[in-house]
Amino acid sequence: MSDVRSLPVPDGLEGERVDAALARLFGLSRGRAADIIAAGDVLLDGKEVAKSDRVTGGSWLEVTLPPPPSAPVPVAEPVPGMGILYEDDDIVVVNKPIGVAAHPTVGWTGKTVLGGLLGAGHTIATSGASERQGIVHRLDANTTGAMVVAKSETAYSRLKRAFKERRIDKRYQALVQGHPDPFRGTVDAPIDRHPSHDGRFAVVAGGKPSVTHYDTVEAFRAATLLDVDLETGRTHQIRVHMAAIRHPIVGDMAYGADPTLAARLGLKRQWLHAVRLGFEHPAHGEWVEFESPYPDDLARALEIVAAES
Repeated sequence: MSDVRSLPVPDGLEGERVDAALARLFGLSRGRAADIIAAGDVLLDGKEVAKSDRVTGGSWLEVTLPPPPSAPVPVAEPVPGMGILYEDDDIVVVNKPIGVAAHPTVGWTGKTVLGGLLGAGHTIATSGASERQGIVHRLDANTTGAMVVAKSETAYSRLKRAFKERRIDKRYQALVQGHPDPFRGTVDAPIDRHPSHDGRFAVVAGGKPSVTHYDTVEAFRAATLLDVDLETGRTHQIRVHMAAIRHPIVGDMAYGADPTLAARLGLKRQWLHAVRLGFEHPAHGEWVEFESPYPDDLARALEIVAAES
């Protein structure tokens, strides 16, 4: 059933585009907000609007929100290339391959870590929403590396708390364009959805606090290999922060990477890999660490950039 909302436009949204205002008021993506506007389901002072129109503080907004899409269901199916780094009765640590999402989401039609584990007969915790049971953290679909999934309910609750309290050591390596100055540093900049590009994120005033620490592993002629430590875990955080300091991740065209360099290195995605994951084991409390080797495409690209230096 549709949900009709009527409210005055807050003064803080004065001058915003209608689609941006809707996105902020109702927690929608810009694309979904634009679809609602295009359907004629948004009235401003009683008149239909275009998505690029501007709102005025105090104007009366009437919005008919469509029912939310039903939650997708995990499809139990094998995921080629997804290895198991470690497994016991409480956790399974996977080596996530390229092109695989952590769990099903609306609009995603590809394979998932959760579906792959279920398809291989692994028992997964039932805690959490049905489409992401057992999932305590995520990697982007095109980011590879170590990822832990909870098998027991105790593991789920304890790992979720550990991630929330930042008691997890998540280490990534990223090959970025150019040479960051300083070679070791911290990017402390808030992140939120990009104001004009649906599906992307950006450094935005008033966004969620986001902190990324980086250190140089090796500098090459055209790029630098960084070791990255996340203090927070925002969506696309490393990609956004590297782009913000004008050193986008090699191959990450969505965030400004050079397509010519990516093609020369044979990359069809960002050079970003979750190399190490450490945490207190949820059952016995001892510290455990797991490492993931570079996948073939990243290893080959690194060999080429090194040979050109």
